[in-house]
Amino acid sequence: MNTKLHAVADSDGRPIRFFMTAGQISDYTGAAALLSSLPSVDWLLADRGYDADWFREALKDKGIKPCIPGRKSRAKPIKHDKRRYKRRNRIEIMFGRLKDWRRVATRYDRCPKVFLSAIALAATVIFWL
Repeated sequence: MNTKLHAVADSDGRPIRFFMTAGQISDYTGAAALLSSLPSVDWLLADRGYDADWFREALKDKGIKPCIPGRKSRAKPIKHDKRRYKRRNRIEIMFGRLKDWRRVATRYDRCPKVFLSAIALAATVIFWL
């Protein structure tokens, strides 16, 4: 079984929201699911998997400036703030801190609901530490 975890973290790298999809599902599904629950922020940093025109427009409608590099297959390149994008490592650090929990890193739970519960428990502890 393969799953993909989509997450929203604050500027300090603390987890805020999670959404889990099947591993073969596009990142756009996770983006659409998390879009309505995004906090009010100035910028959203995301990787190339979330590069879609509809997602950029939805962020702009919410008053959020996207900092998402364009996919390499785009005909017209998208400009993004490279200095600001370097701060995206905070979410990678957050995923690393989640994987410090052995149950999350080795994926003991076969049921996605139980696995997401383990992630929520780990995220709660990480948020307050």
